[in-house]
Amino acid sequence: MLEDKNQSRTSLSELGEFGLINHITKHFKINHASTVKAVGDDAAVLDASEQQTLVTTDLLIEGVHFDLSYMPLKHLGYKSVMVNLSDVYAMNGNAEQITVSIAVSNRFPLEAIEELYAGIQLACETYNVDLIGGDTTSSTKGILISVTAIGKAAKEDVVYRSGAKDTDLVVVSGDLGAAYLGLQVLEREKQVFQVNPNNQPELDQYTYLIERQLKPEARKDVPKLLKELEVKPTSMIDISDGLSSEIMHICSQSKVGCKIYEEKIPLDPQVISACEEFDIDSTMVALSGGEDYELLFTVSIDDYEKIKGNPHLTVIGHITEQNQGMNLVTRANQEIELKAQGWNALKG
Repeated sequence: MLEDKNQSRTSLSELGEFGLINHITKHFKINHASTVKAVGDDAAVLDASEQQTLVTTDLLIEGVHFDLSYMPLKHLGYKSVMVNLSDVYAMNGNAEQITVSIAVSNRFPLEAIEELYAGIQLACETYNVDLIGGDTTSSTKGILISVTAIGKAAKEDVVYRSGAKDTDLVVVSGDLGAAYLGLQVLEREKQVFQVNPNNQPELDQYTYLIERQLKPEARKDVPKLLKELEVKPTSMIDISDGLSSEIMHICSQSKVGCKIYEEKIPLDPQVISACEEFDIDSTMVALSGGEDYELLFTVSIDDYEKIKGNPHLTVIGHITEQNQGMNLVTRANQEIELKAQGWNALKG
């Protein structure tokens, strides 16, 4: 659906593994003094500073995590970096390096891999991270991408999931649910296309939703913003699996409960209108949709004045004692126990 059948195709076997690595990494620049040696030796060399090192890895598999019938390879490369950088920022750190390993089947020519790495390179340039290594190998079917991100933070700045305390405020960056709805729009258009390949999708009204799904941005700005506001979160996590699942991780690790207020959950107008169109509850989408890559964190109630009214942050609830459980307070003022799993409306 996205492939130009007439474009030239160079078989990966013509280059071989080392030729491929050299070809796809030659335009990457090094920006960090901590990167002593990047691609080109048996191992990368990083300068061990006095700061603590943060390491995170994600694996993305075709047919499980992405569908190439509507996910352009350049976007896929970009997104595969974002999901890792987001985890570093969720520790209140700064990402400095990544490694990228891919397994590809012979249905992908060199030009496809160039597209993938163009997205990776754009992510590296935009977020100021160095590509320092990885691996390439063959796959019997499809494409697999594994990215590892390495970051730094001063010991006193690192934020874990385990520090939330009773009366802390629960805060989220940005807005929620758009990425899930973007996926629903793309899946629907894919089905329409399969029935009638001549049908041109009209996606103008879903621009924000689709961008949130295909080209998410990690919230590098939030740790910086919090530092400027002189606020250190007591706990933090990124929203990859949905708000409900993530706040439950924090509560479990911190041995606390929470109350999340339905009316406080930030939703973009496109999310609200798409939920009406798809006949899905917008709160359920925010709680269980996932892939928003916003940051969810807790702060001391004493810091409320510092964050109040900030356009990037929304207070959506507060931490309670563990015996009060983890609850959603509905608009009708009823308390419903939070569940980590998506509701039936979100399954499949």
